[in-house]
Amino acid sequence: MTDHDLVRAARARLTQAALGLARAALCVAGLALIPLQLYAYPLILVTVGVPLLLLVTALARRYTGFFRRWASRVLEVDIPAPYRLPVNRGPMTRVRTIATDPATWRDLAFLPVNAIVGVLCGVLPAALWINGVLGFVYPVIWLDHGRVYYVAIGYDTPGNFVLAPLLGIGFLVLAWWATPRAARLHATVARKLLAPSTTAALTDRVRVLADSRADTVDAQAAELRRIERDLHDGAQARLVALGLSLGMAEELLSRDPKAAQELLAEARQTSTQALAELRHLVRGIHPPVLADRGLDGALRALALAHPLPVEVDLELAGRPEAPVESAAYFAVAETLTNVAKHSGATAAWVRVRHAGGRLSLMIGDDGRGGAEAAEGGGLRGIERRLAAFDGTLGIASPVGGPTIVTMELPCELSSVKTSSSSGTA
Repeated sequence: MTDHDLVRAARARLTQAALGLARAALCVAGLALIPLQLYAYPLILVTVGVPLLLLVTALARRYTGFFRRWASRVLEVDIPAPYRLPVNRGPMTRVRTIATDPATWRDLAFLPVNAIVGVLCGVLPAALWINGVLGFVYPVIWLDHGRVYYVAIGYDTPGNFVLAPLLGIGFLVLAWWATPRAARLHATVARKLLAPSTTAALTDRVRVLADSRADTVDAQAAELRRIERDLHDGAQARLVALGLSLGMAEELLSRDPKAAQELLAEARQTSTQALAELRHLVRGIHPPVLADRGLDGALRALALAHPLPVEVDLELAGRPEAPVESAAYFAVAETLTNVAKHSGATAAWVRVRHAGGRLSLMIGDDGRGGAEAAEGGGLRGIERRLAAFDGTLGIASPVGGPTIVTMELPCELSSVKTSSSSGTA
């Protein structure tokens, strides 16, 4: 380590110790929230108690949110907020949710513990640094009965000139070692108290899975209704017409062969159209190109059929599971359909990668932006489709564009590399 690096490291440790001392003061200030919050609960019985409790709770959650974010940065882990969301925005519903939320009472318990731990972890490193510096100042300034004497060599015992700097060095080494560890100790305590409990995390997970299952059931029901409607309005109607034409031709065959021949020709054309509609319907359920050529070939075929130029950039070391592959294909297809209909873009692109056990898809365009997952819209349908596989959908679409839709699906790939390509269709 060079001298410059050593100076930078020392400056960083001193800054960390100073911030720890400032946090200690903030930890003590947080104790004022305890009587305020406890005093607000009995006042719920009168009108002033409801807004007071909402205000004090908002302040307490902002306060604990600061320490939650700080601990997340120090420990380099994500610490989500554990609070329940009210069913509606009514004040009494919010009060009921706050009062019955275990996270509210854990925040209240956090305040005194945070004050004790924060003061200990903030003051101790600062005291070690100060004592280390005083160890080198001591041989120069000697306090005796309130008066200051500048000590010259020979006017004091030699032991004081040796012992004080050695103690100073010891304090500085201890301060160097303790400063980051004190911050991590404080952050660990904050994480233990402010992170969602195991029960709360499991409850939230069950709720997410229940919502996902409900969305999946709704999506599957809607898909079945679509297939039934397409069969009823398309192939089924043509097959009924085909049966009628064949029946009429059978009656005319003996007495008017020419008319029967025309009806048979019409029946043949109807059967061809019905077959084409059935093939189109099957492609909507699971495209053959997806089964034959995988996600790369299916997306490239999708790009070729798109009215806009679409660049496909796909790198996968294998094939995803068939259900995930199908969900990814239809999600990209729906997104590109939205691009063609609503974005006003002149070009689009698709990027597919796999890392960390997750399949990542990004679809972008240079359109006008403003896209959102509104209820009943195509993006909301994609979100429901992905939720069935524990997937996520992210939308970055500022007004004026561009729009980037990000999708992630947890999955594992097959061992055989199936595609690695990049190009424009």
